[in-house]
Parts: sequence; C-alpha cells; structure tokens
Amino acid sequence: MSDLNKKRNSGILLHVSSLPSAYGIGDFGSEAYGYIDKLSDNGFSVWQILPLGPNEPGFSPYQSYSAYAGDVLFISPDELQRWGLVDTDDISVKIKFPKNIVDYKKVSQWKSEVLLKSWNNFTQKPDAFSSLWDEFESFMHEHEWWLNDYSLYAVCKEKYKGESWEKWPSEVKNRDVGVLEQMRDEEETLIRYEKFKQFLFFRQWFRLKEYANQKGVEIFGDLPLYVSYDSADVWSNQSLFLLNENGEPELVGGVPPDYFSEDGQLWGNPVYNWEHLADNDYHWWIARIYFNLHMFDLVRIDHFRGLESFWAIPATAETAKNGSWQKAKGYDLLQILKKQIPDLPVVAEDLGEITPKVEALRDHFKLPGMKVLQFAFSGDSQNIHLPHNYTVNNLVYTGTHDNDTLVGWWSALSNAEKQTVKGYCTHTNRKSVAARLVELAWSSVACMAIVPMQDVLRLDTNARMNTPGTIEDNWQWRCDAGFGSKKCWRFMKNLNEKYNRSNE
Repeated sequence: MSDLNKKRNSGILLHVSSLPSAYGIGDFGSEAYGYIDKLSDNGFSVWQILPLGPNEPGFSPYQSYSAYAGDVLFISPDELQRWGLVDTDDISVKIKFPKNIVDYKKVSQWKSEVLLKSWNNFTQKPDAFSSLWDEFESFMHEHEWWLNDYSLYAVCKEKYKGESWEKWPSEVKNRDVGVLEQMRDEEETLIRYEKFKQFLFFRQWFRLKEYANQKGVEIFGDLPLYVSYDSADVWSNQSLFLLNENGEPELVGGVPPDYFSEDGQLWGNPVYNWEHLADNDYHWWIARIYFNLHMFDLVRIDHFRGLESFWAIPATAETAKNGSWQKAKGYDLLQILKKQIPDLPVVAEDLGEITPKVEALRDHFKLPGMKVLQFAFSGDSQNIHLPHNYTVNNLVYTGTHDNDTLVGWWSALSNAEKQTVKGYCTHTNRKSVAARLVELAWSSVACMAIVPMQDVLRLDTNARMNTPGTIEDNWQWRCDAGFGSKKCWRFMKNLNEKYNRSNE
C-alpha cells in the first residue's frame, strides 16, 4: 500500500478505456504494459484510473452494475490468445472501430463473441486447461461472497431483457430463497460463464498490477460513494438503502447547484440507510473498502463529503435543486477502518462546496485532500486551490476527468481571467500556459501531483473525458498509440527530476 505523503511523487490520470489498442477500447494487454514502462521510465510512480466496474447505458464508470465485478470489455484478446483460449482467427477484427473514441456498442458486440469462444474452448477442452480450471475453481470459492449474487443478477438481466431488478417477477425481485436456488440450478451453465468472465478480468488485472508494482508504479483507484440502483449490490442488500415497500428509492443522491451545474446534479443513486449500516457495524462498507485496497495501492473516495452529510433528493424530482442535507455516519465507519489500518491509503475527493464539518472529518483521519488548478484563479488570494495555500497533505491536479483539458479551459477564459493566470504563473517563462500550469503543480508543496494524459499531450476540448450534467459524448476519448511525442515525455521527466518527484 502507498505511503501517500511520506514522499513527493507524481502520476498521470488515464482511464483503462483510454489506452490505445487494436480492439476499439483500452484493455489489460500489451499497450497497458507499455504505458507502465513509459510512466516508470519518466519518473512517475502513480497511475490513476477511474472505476473498473461494468457500465450501465451511458457508459459512465460511476454508474455500474456492481461495486465488485469488473468490466469485461477490459479483458485483452491478445492475452486470451497467449493463454490458448482463442486463436488468431478468433480475434481478427472484421469491423472498423473508430480511432480516437470508444464505440461501446461495437466493442461490446465484438468482444462478447471473443469471450464466448474462449468459454467454449475452456469447457470443451478441460484436459488442455487443467491448471486454469484449478485457478478458476479457487477464484469462485474466494469470491463467492459477492460473485454468486452478481453472476445470478447478470443472468437475470439477460433473462428479463435488460429490465431493472425492481421490474423482475416479485419472487425474484424480493429474493425468495427457494426461487433463487431453483434459478441457480436451472441457469448453472450461464451463471458459471458469468463467473468465468470475471475470472478472466481479475486474472489479467492482478498480473498487470503486479507488473506495475515491480516497475515502481502504484495504481490509484477510484471508489464511488454510491452504487447504482440497478445493480447487484442494491438487489442483494435492499435493507442497506432507503427504499420503499416496493423496492423503489425514496430519496436519491446528487449535489445541489454548483460550479458545474445551475440545476445541481441528479445522479439517481439510492442513498444509504446509515442506521441499518450502523446496526451491522458497517460490514458492507468495510468489505467494499478492503476489496478496493486489494485491487489498488491507494484509493480515492469519490464525493467524500457524502460520508459526513449527503444531499438527499426526492426520487420523483426532476432536478437536484429541492434536496436537503442529511447526516451520514462516516466518522464511525472511518474510526473502525483506522483502527484496523492505521496508515489508511485513502484520498478524500473534497471538491465543491465543502463545509467545516467535512474538513474536520477529513483532517481528523489525516486523509489527503485534492486541489485543482483550474479552480484556483477565481476569487482572491485565499482561494484554497492556489498553491501558496496548500499543505503537504494535498494532491494537486491540473484538472480531473470532470474538467476540460488545460488547452480547452484556457481558450474559454476571458482576457481578464487570462491576465490573472499569467500574473500568478511567474515561476517560469514557458510559452505554453498549459506547460506553466503543469510546472506550477509540480513545484508546489503538495505530496502528489497528478496530470491527466490529455494535459501531458496538450490536447484541446475535443479530448475532454466528461462534462458533468450531460450524457452524450462522455467517457469516449482514447489516446494515440505511442502515447505522444518524446518532447512531451522529456518535459515531464525533467519536471519530476527538477522538483524531487522522480521515482528514482
């Protein structure tokens, strides 16, 4: 696990889906290994990614069918071939994928065929895969505490034509024990296939993570505060959420109007029943955090303020304006975790309107918070995102996945705003303002400096990953093969060395 603020370091934010590959989406194959080499060779010690769960329609990593399962689109066909599960003809691409964006529907259709071929080969030639079968059996046993419900949920989603679980037959929706056992027997083959795909995902992931760690690169994962309503987690743990007698949310999560949206953000996720969580000593939350700390070297809790209090919106509301703040029990949860893991490698995503109580919760447990340079140049010299206001226990970003790229952000500023930025960035005479801001982040006292790959490459708004409050054209950007020019990487390597952030 990471030492966080015990050593100055740096990283790049690049989601797995944005890696280059021949198969329409980034995956756990050779390009991912090459990217880790690139990070390590240029002094970086952190690779930050977004959540890895299977996506709902809309393809947001923050709206997943499971808090534990992996998105099988990240499974590398080349690795499957190397393991003998498919051959060259099986993974030859006969459709044309877009070059710089992900077409999720095309990718999903094509990769589903490849995964089915690997399953057929695996089951039809058991003697040829005897050791892999042993691994598979061990995986199913080790992960049965979440895998059994998820695999049944996935089969039900298919059986009921994609309907959300609250629309399933009542005995399935309400998890009648006898009915579920009968379904497990009747659908055993399909359920095992779902488990097999998860086995492939985790086998490839942990081999990639091990390689990263050997190269001195830590994986920085992301844990969304909420889970999706239509998910295996809510279906199998309905008492942990504020649902009515029909299993429908009474209140949903989001945030009030802010910098990103005048209507606020209406996420639609069910909010937690914190009283019931407390009655069970927060077992569900603790298991989830331990799982993520096994998956990653350090973890960001997205929307950290929701552990202190959360914006609860009536489920029938059309916008997030008419919600109310309600108390959570994050202090009690973190108290338990801190006793079990004194050096808890967790980062608080504390952006937006943060109250003194949220700051006190973060600081009591000594969790690093986030600063974003794109937020720094409004207001006055007390703006907490200006580097002279940082502490060591901060992570500084030029921008996050929810921001425009630096180039796009700069082009949208007024002339007066541009003069404010230039007036602050007097530490360097670099012509590019994007380069000045990256160097400003690296020169700060913050323990960790993170730059999105788009800002390493100096890309414009077309490379933006997500625009909060919108649905179309998000989460699609992909990086070119080669990961940019030598000049870009030389600049970053020099900054890592100059500001004592190098992994060497």
